[in-house]
Amino acid sequence: MHHSTLLALFTGLTAVLAHPGPRPRPGGKHPHNHAVNAPTKCPIVFDGRIKSTAELSEFDSYGTSIFNPDYVKGQNLKWSQILKFPTDAGNSRFDNETHKPFEVTLSDQSIFQTQKGFRRAGLQFQGDTNTGSPGSTGVKTLHFSVKLDPARPLNLSHEYLNVWHEASDYSANQFNFETGTILGQTGLPKDTWKILNRQNKQIWSTPIDKTAWQNFAITIDYSKNTLQVYYSKGDDPLKSVTSAVSNNNAGAGQYQIGMLKKPTGTSDVVNSGYQSSRLNEGLIYGGLFLEDSAGGCVSL
Repeated sequence: MHHSTLLALFTGLTAVLAHPGPRPRPGGKHPHNHAVNAPTKCPIVFDGRIKSTAELSEFDSYGTSIFNPDYVKGQNLKWSQILKFPTDAGNSRFDNETHKPFEVTLSDQSIFQTQKGFRRAGLQFQGDTNTGSPGSTGVKTLHFSVKLDPARPLNLSHEYLNVWHEASDYSANQFNFETGTILGQTGLPKDTWKILNRQNKQIWSTPIDKTAWQNFAITIDYSKNTLQVYYSKGDDPLKSVTSAVSNNNAGAGQYQIGMLKKPTGTSDVVNSGYQSSRLNEGLIYGGLFLEDSAGGCVSL
């Protein structure tokens, strides 16, 4: 065996002994099975990472939730009925042993107000106000990781908005992170994650991985009106996959994280169209936070 190989094995064994990983919970099960966790390096504006000790009931109250407990969801649903804590997803890149992933789900009851065309559940950071939010000034980077749930598959014949920033007058989204069949853009593959600009034009995409965590970061420069996308898979560090591309970031507004499933077979997607019944779909999230990227700071 080569000397370099022996050295690598010894170094790896030392690291394992020094950092044995999360202790089992009562009953002997490890809360997470992810080994490599990256630290953040920039000031965090909104932290959407879920504590490993969190209970679902915490998301129903302003006093205990890190998100807005009242929006954006079915009128007769609580967030404790919408969110799940996957037990076998492992941790994403920016989660450590003090965090756990969460899953946003859709059902037949996922109708917000009178929007009967959509099925939606969108988390908003508590403190991310529609106007005057600290998340909509300067240069900010939104981090999130996603993973599919084979028990709650998405129907990619539909268009899904998963992460976006909506202007304060609700007239447009500054950007969308989407998947599925984009209405009016049938030339785009349905089985990719897509970043779309304010004009709903794709600026970057990557194939959906059915088993791995996929990590994304979007830097929004509200002063220079640009977007820049970063991406990695699994434990790999994020890398820039676009330059800072021009985009109209005006209009303030709020971030939403979750799912908005558009209907098919209609030109009035908000109020009508086809949605299947007995809906049971979900998307797993981790590593969710918004950081201040002044001076070019981005956690990779």
